[in-house]
Amino acid sequence: MIKKSGRTSQILPAVVFMMLVAGCNRSTSVADILKDPARFSGKDVSIQGTVSNSFSAFGNGIFEVDDSTGQMWVYSQNFGVPSNGTRVTITGRIEQGFSVAGRSYGIILRETEPYR
Repeated sequence: MIKKSGRTSQILPAVVFMMLVAGCNRSTSVADILKDPARFSGKDVSIQGTVSNSFSAFGNGIFEVDDSTGQMWVYSQNFGVPSNGTRVTITGRIEQGFSVAGRSYGIILRETEPYR
């Protein structure tokens, strides 16, 4: 019995660590997305950073997120727009050739979940 208890005490921390890592929200750097947008196009990704240049009207809007590796525009439809200077995690789908209100954005993250 002592032998099993010792083995359990070695395995348990590893299992707990794996569960914690699996539950963590992994974010992608803006630089990686901008370097190879085709790799991420049409896929859901999460980015973390600070909001700047936010504009909204009627529950929709667009804002820029800076994660210190680069800046990316985020289109929010019915999720609201965070204030400038807010630190956020955004999950959405990468799209290319996006236009809003007559302005074109080369690569954009279309928000698919409320920001955190």
